[in-house]
Amino acid sequence: MTNQTILFFGKKQDSFIKIAIDFLQKNFRVCDVYLGNRKQKFPFIQPEQSYSYIVSYLSPWIIPSWLLKKAHITAINFHPGPPEYPGIGCTNFAIYNGESHYGVTCHHMEPQVDTGKVIAVKRFPVYESDSVYSLTMRCYIMIGSLFFEIMDLVLKEAPLPLANENWTRKPYQRKELEELCKLDSKMSKEEINRRIKATTFPGAPGAYYIG
Repeated sequence: MTNQTILFFGKKQDSFIKIAIDFLQKNFRVCDVYLGNRKQKFPFIQPEQSYSYIVSYLSPWIIPSWLLKKAHITAINFHPGPPEYPGIGCTNFAIYNGESHYGVTCHHMEPQVDTGKVIAVKRFPVYESDSVYSLTMRCYIMIGSLFFEIMDLVLKEAPLPLANENWTRKPYQRKELEELCKLDSKMSKEEINRRIKATTFPGAPGAYYIG
């Protein structure tokens, strides 16, 4: 067990995250865990507390800048998209754009979402049969694999690499995803079908007509 400490933020009801947490609790002297969903408020963290690492793993929250400063070594995020797809709704926009390849990213966290230096990227093909759901699930598997690769370096106290990759655009925002859900009778059939495919996800409202 390492003498390092870690603060971990993640998404509720995710089986891969449970595996990650179990690993951290067995290998770090201190592992404080906070899980939530998008509708929950950011949890209260003792302001005097600090950690070796802060990790965001599919976290529904944006980690505030004051807390990022509490990481003695670094704060890192596991993002379900490649550097071409920062922000929210990444798999939606990848499906909409008809990408042939996609990926997941581990990067250092900065106050602005998905802008920190890239540590590593895992890329994989997107198939014509892929939906937003299947692509998202494949992302979760890839993030799990990338997580253990990075944690192996952390436990060895080895320096984290810097990938020869950079974010290529501003992060997608929720309003852009909401706009993608809107259908208009004036749109072409192809555009309507693209939007429906790109916004269909279990439990989500999906595309709808505005006129």
